[in-house]
Amino acid sequence: MRKSPVSQKAGQFTESVIREMTRLALQFDALNLAQGFPDFPAPVEVKEAAVSAIRADINQYAITWGAREFRCAIANRFQKDTGLEIDPEREITVTCGATEAMISSLLAVADPGEEVIVFEPFYENYGPDAIICGATPRFITLHPPDWRFDPAQLAAAFNPRTRAIILNTPNNPTGKVFTREELGVIAGLCQQWNVYAITDEIYQYMTFDGFRHVSMVTLPGMRERTITINGLSKTFSVTGWRVGTIVAPPEVSNAIRKMHDFLTVGAPAPLQEAGAVALQLPDEYYVRLARDYQRRRDRFLPGLEAAGFHCFKPRGAYYIMTDISGFGFADDVSFVRHLIEKVGVAAVPGSSFYSDPARGNQQVRFCFSKKDETLDEATRRLGRLHVSGESGFHLGIQREE
Repeated sequence: MRKSPVSQKAGQFTESVIREMTRLALQFDALNLAQGFPDFPAPVEVKEAAVSAIRADINQYAITWGAREFRCAIANRFQKDTGLEIDPEREITVTCGATEAMISSLLAVADPGEEVIVFEPFYENYGPDAIICGATPRFITLHPPDWRFDPAQLAAAFNPRTRAIILNTPNNPTGKVFTREELGVIAGLCQQWNVYAITDEIYQYMTFDGFRHVSMVTLPGMRERTITINGLSKTFSVTGWRVGTIVAPPEVSNAIRKMHDFLTVGAPAPLQEAGAVALQLPDEYYVRLARDYQRRRDRFLPGLEAAGFHCFKPRGAYYIMTDISGFGFADDVSFVRHLIEKVGVAAVPGSSFYSDPARGNQQVRFCFSKKDETLDEATRRLGRLHVSGESGFHLGIQREE
């Protein structure tokens, strides 16, 4: 019997659709509102700290689970944010981005045959991460327009095989900020079934309209069963640096550190030095960050609506999920390809955020972590989407050069 050339795991998911959209954007010279990275500079202090570290020859391996100065800075920032004291020697692991933090955490706690609960629409890595671990993802729907979940459906998903639940708040792709009440429902189920909550809080400082981020680890009974993932990428506009962080109880941290060690050995040493500087920026930096992103959202959202998109207003992160059913396209993939090739704006097909692609085939996600001029030009190009009599919306065919 001939063996398959690839593993069964590799056959269960595709390459990243988000990264594919970036390649198409480059190919057709489209504005990239697909992949979630800023097109403006990182803070000067943070960049200079990285340069200084390299000039000081901090170029060799740091401690596998993170340079001590950086871990201390993480602990101090975590205490400011949550009120909880953590031990930088026993409860913190530094990884190669939040993406590696997630897979290291899952490998540390989940075994083949167990289940991991994932809210959908979800950041596209979560499902494949569970599969790589040999676990089975179980998906719980977030319902638009406010992306609420059904507590009864969630409760029914927990069972003796459930090992962890992945929570992303503020959420990518929806912009949902989970409320304390919603977190309380999840926390109660985690305690009832002895389940870990793995929380991706990479967008925690980007909340709008008076919404506030609440860390799961702060809820009663959750410190010993919460794995908190974060990183430098989004907060400091350095998505290419790949420096992520994990806060977890000591026993779990030990397991995570072993997985991390054999996956990547360690995160870049000079960039950890810069991270220590970044995390010591004054609190005003975080206030300004949220204010600036809310301003960008409010600048771009009216243009999307004027172009014919039905927008689900985000309360956090830096994405806008939209409904495209009014445009008359058969599916989101053909719509996005047309946007890229004919209009010159790249977005992400909504189907890539669902376990069943049909659930998202009339949705697309736009990223607004861009300069004003980028957003304004995208608005101008998308303005070529217009009403055509009773037939509804259609796209202009000629792309401007």
